[in-house]
Amino acid sequence: MEVHSGFKDKPRRSLWLFGLESDQPTFEQRKERASDISKRIGRLVEAQEIPTADELALPDPRISPPDALSEFCFQDNYERALHANCGGRQNFVYTGVPNPPDIVAHPRTNSELEAILEWCDEQNYIAIPYGGGSSVVDGITPPVNSDRPVVTIDMDQFDQVLEVDSVSRSALIQAGVYGPHLEDQLRPHGYTLRHFPQSFAGSTLGGWIVTRAGGHYATNNTHIDDFVENVKMLSPRGWIETRRLPGDGAGPQPERLILGSEGILGLVTEAWMKIQDRPRYRATAGVIFSSWREGYEATREIVQAKLWPANLRLLDAQLGKDSAGLDGSQTLLIIGFEHATISQRDPMALAIEIARSAGGFIDQQDVLIDDGNGEPTGRGGAVGAWRDAFIPRGGGLEAGLGFLGGTVETAITWDKWPEFDEFVRAEMNKALVEICGGGTLNCRFTHVYVDGPAPYYTFAGAFPGDDPVAQSIAFKEAASDAIIKAGGTITHHHAVGRMHRKWYDQQRPDLFGDMIRAAKNAVDPKGILNPGVLID
Repeated sequence: MEVHSGFKDKPRRSLWLFGLESDQPTFEQRKERASDISKRIGRLVEAQEIPTADELALPDPRISPPDALSEFCFQDNYERALHANCGGRQNFVYTGVPNPPDIVAHPRTNSELEAILEWCDEQNYIAIPYGGGSSVVDGITPPVNSDRPVVTIDMDQFDQVLEVDSVSRSALIQAGVYGPHLEDQLRPHGYTLRHFPQSFAGSTLGGWIVTRAGGHYATNNTHIDDFVENVKMLSPRGWIETRRLPGDGAGPQPERLILGSEGILGLVTEAWMKIQDRPRYRATAGVIFSSWREGYEATREIVQAKLWPANLRLLDAQLGKDSAGLDGSQTLLIIGFEHATISQRDPMALAIEIARSAGGFIDQQDVLIDDGNGEPTGRGGAVGAWRDAFIPRGGGLEAGLGFLGGTVETAITWDKWPEFDEFVRAEMNKALVEICGGGTLNCRFTHVYVDGPAPYYTFAGAFPGDDPVAQSIAFKEAASDAIIKAGGTITHHHAVGRMHRKWYDQQRPDLFGDMIRAAKNAVDPKGILNPGVLID
């Protein structure tokens, strides 16, 4: 997906939805959907016009860039509104952009990046590193009611694969490259990074690194952590570049401090990343279980057998009905294998054998194998229906129509999982009743580890009141309280941002918070970088 930059040479991204402005539904389409919903639920639902950037009444910028920086700094409504991360907050009502950055910078070189960060540091302006803007946890949103001007630094001009090392099987990649453009540059060499988060088309390598992003693959190498070989980062006190090594036992690993730092320590500019041959051999199967318990026990047994399927995604009965065409009583386990040089017939046969012994059902004709011929797998039946529902394609027909909707994701060990799931579902259903009068809740496993799953809960309900923002926050708090109380993590792959800070403070040891503060003080003594994220 091409993305807009401040240099006006690319299609513009939507201010309100994931994707481009050209992907947005028309007002007539949204009115038609609102009419259909009104008939279905028995109350009037009205669509709102989606404002254009020029129609937004933004507060005036408090500062202007000096002449030496003005060529790559922008203050128009579009740039400021886009970089306020509207899409992360306003999927239920278009209320404007109350807190945009004052300046959006698109540095093109290391020297321009140094210059804009040095200026921010000298003037004590807030500097917010920006990748693709796909954060759903207010990770790049300017802090509310700050008396300091805000400069958002968009890294989209750092978008090249600089070097491919075929001997060591790694590549030097600039941090501002979006997922599709990264893969387009590796493909002619026969390689792939093999990291595909659901936000792949609208997120960047640097964003993946500083948020410890999780990719689509369910087992083995799933997080961006698994691919990082070294990192180069600019902080207010200067450059940090780690040594490029396949493994390092010399003290705490410096990359580990940068991974997950969420922009509070510096701006990642490039990284050596481990790459792989592009897969040619694939196998896909969908196994049906009569109960949720049978499904997750089979999932546990497969992952603990260490067969390392690329896909081991479990859908509960509600999600199977909504997205995979099942009857509402069945659980679906999607199993997928892939490899560059070896047929995946044998690993798939072993996984199916384990699933069947745990109570699963599958016709052999539903096991699809590609032995390197380029034949698609996973495109038909329940597996294909889920694939079509999973991949983002525009959307927005129901945005702004008064509905609560979203997700919470976490991780928990297998021994605690059944009780954890029961408790979290009960608390979330209780909140849906209290806030929305009821709604729907489903669960799937996005990632699976030998010692536990990463469950992903999706919820939906209607707003009965006049304050959808407050109601949405109330539901999110109830769900997050339940997760922390039951022993899970507040986030598995969506990061902490500002939205999860309250629960992250409860999760991490207090003294570790002091360690992060000490690290930040060492590289950013004035606290200009993304204040309020991870620590105060």
